[in-house]
Amino acid sequence: MAQADEQQEHGSVSRETSRDTGTLGKLMVLLDLVTHADAPLRFTDILALAGQPRGTLHRQLGHLVEEGLLELDAEGRYAPGLRLLDLAARSWARNEFRLIAAPHLAALHRQTGETVHLGVLRGSSIIYLDKVEGHQPVRMYSQIGNASPCYCTGVGKAALSVLPSARLDALLPGLNFNRFTPSTHVRPETLLAEIRDIAAAGHAFDREEHEAGIRCVAAPIWSDDRSFIGGVSVTGPAYRLSMELLQAWAVPVQLTAMKIMDEMRIRLGPRR
Repeated sequence: MAQADEQQEHGSVSRETSRDTGTLGKLMVLLDLVTHADAPLRFTDILALAGQPRGTLHRQLGHLVEEGLLELDAEGRYAPGLRLLDLAARSWARNEFRLIAAPHLAALHRQTGETVHLGVLRGSSIIYLDKVEGHQPVRMYSQIGNASPCYCTGVGKAALSVLPSARLDALLPGLNFNRFTPSTHVRPETLLAEIRDIAAAGHAFDREEHEAGIRCVAAPIWSDDRSFIGGVSVTGPAYRLSMELLQAWAVPVQLTAMKIMDEMRIRLGPRR
């Protein structure tokens, strides 16, 4: 049960577990629970998190295992299945937005020499779609496909700064603020104040808010109708990336975001 408690504490458990979302929705909840767990989960862990009857849960997990979406190990623990890797690889390879952004990310990487991230806002999380490693990579949480909280990452705060007011107002009360470092926002009031500053400046900073010793500067990316919102960032260790240096890189990061958006409008705009 310790694993289940930890997942609830860090807010990675789907908020859909308490709603009747139909059969497909319930299966997706189970996939979310298992794939976002730091370690394989036992049936009792999932039962405590999913809020579904024992018999129904057992059948649904069985279906997911049969389809290769989950795997059941010899100790009775559930882990992501290999079929998910195949689906993810195909999705990543065909993601047109990532392909549009790739050369611009590479150019920003050549200019800075540091790690460049591309992310998209999904709910209250940032999903990393692409990453170009720095010349001197350091171990970071970020990996392609990983989700990070929007309130303590540069890309996340940049994305929040371009959300329509109604969507931002609806999102903020549901954020589960966890203090990852002493610099992490833990109150919506302080986050909202910074978001307003970011909206005015056009760029955001991560001042060691998600990972101690890691800083970044980010700029938002969005579609004209705000149906797509994300961001691009340059990230590196605090001992190498002073705030003065990040401030100097704010303009190149913003220009990169603008180039990506311009190409998005041309290649992903209305088609006849």
